[in-house]
Amino acid sequence: MAIIDLVKYSGPNSVFAWKFPSEELSTWTQLIVNESQEAVFFKGGRALDVFGPGRHTLDTDNIPLLTSLIRLPFGGQSPFSAEVWFVNKAHSLDVKWGTPTPIQIQDPKFGIMVPVRSFGQFGIQVENSAKFLAKLVGTTRQFDQETLTRVFRGLFLTKTKDTLAQYLVKKGISILEMSAYLDELSDHIRDRTAPFLAEYGLKLLNFFVNDVSVPEDDPAVIQLKGALARKAEMNIIGYDYTQQRSFDVLEGAAKNPGGAGAAVMGAGIGLGMGAGLGAAFGQQAAGAAAAVSIAPPGQRVRCPACGAETASGTRFCPSCGKPLQQQAQQAQREIRCDKCGTLMSPDARFCPNCGDPYNPCPKCGQDLPKGATSCPSCGYALPTPCPKCGAALDRPGLKFCPSCGFAVGPKKCPKCNTDNAPAAKFCLNCGQKL
Repeated sequence: MAIIDLVKYSGPNSVFAWKFPSEELSTWTQLIVNESQEAVFFKGGRALDVFGPGRHTLDTDNIPLLTSLIRLPFGGQSPFSAEVWFVNKAHSLDVKWGTPTPIQIQDPKFGIMVPVRSFGQFGIQVENSAKFLAKLVGTTRQFDQETLTRVFRGLFLTKTKDTLAQYLVKKGISILEMSAYLDELSDHIRDRTAPFLAEYGLKLLNFFVNDVSVPEDDPAVIQLKGALARKAEMNIIGYDYTQQRSFDVLEGAAKNPGGAGAAVMGAGIGLGMGAGLGAAFGQQAAGAAAAVSIAPPGQRVRCPACGAETASGTRFCPSCGKPLQQQAQQAQREIRCDKCGTLMSPDARFCPNCGDPYNPCPKCGQDLPKGATSCPSCGYALPTPCPKCGAALDRPGLKFCPSCGFAVGPKKCPKCNTDNAPAAKFCLNCGQKL
């Protein structure tokens, strides 16, 4: 193998570290190191001598560590073996980063899980050549920007996700408002990422978050933007969500033909929607509430649905619009699932918690266990079905089905007078054939 007399960099510009192809060198070899570069000599896997920019002649004076290791003789052109790495120490300011898939983050302002995409770029410089080569480059022939991005992709994704979530929670802002905080977020992520890169001999010069966006077609994003649009509309018109709900309640009461003052409330709703919900609607609504209340003001009752207090005798709750009499009746007979104890509506067909079918008592409406013979709440005796035709046996003590004549009463043993089941063939007490 030929002995090399000239060593210089001949790799591409985007490379952070490049290894000279040959390892057979000689004393008095000319080493040329360009500006913003460093040359590092390796022997036996150890980083020894480091050369800065300029032209260097390899002899025992400027490679003392390598000389002491391989014991070069003085004088003459003595060959020796060593690896030479060129490290690019220029500032690389256009290294790209980004999230290949959206990351799920809970919006701290609205509590909705939103998929978030983010991308940007950062600047980096090799600060410690020996540490960079030993910890990161290893035995590869070269180390470029693409390799750097691939190696640190997991780091940037983790740091970006955690920092972004913590930043949003700390600031209490929505994902949709992040465009106004990109500079602060960029500095925050840079401060948290720089110490990690320093362990590999790299210096993080800057870090930029160019954009934080959400997919426009995601259902959570559509729901969030719709809610914000409705809120903006309320702010422009001049009312809030509570007032909007009050308007909906009054409109529902006006549509109820049995509600007192329905005509007045209907006129108020129409006038309010047509004239910007002004003072005229407020007067109409106040008159409607007075018309609905038909009891002395000194007596107060609480709505079982929403808990609001109103005058006793009021037919509809002025807060939620529910009929008070019907709500009171439902409150008196709370129906609970016989399996899990969850409150159920009288109109329900299945338990909303465990899905058990609703089996109502004919008298009080409580949910009965399957196969129950009496209601545990009111004691009502449930009719049993005929084993043969299924007809209801609604009278106790029947011995024969009134529909098909099948024997349903107890069968007495002629020997010991013991009551047995109607279908029994032998006595349970004495074994007599029946």
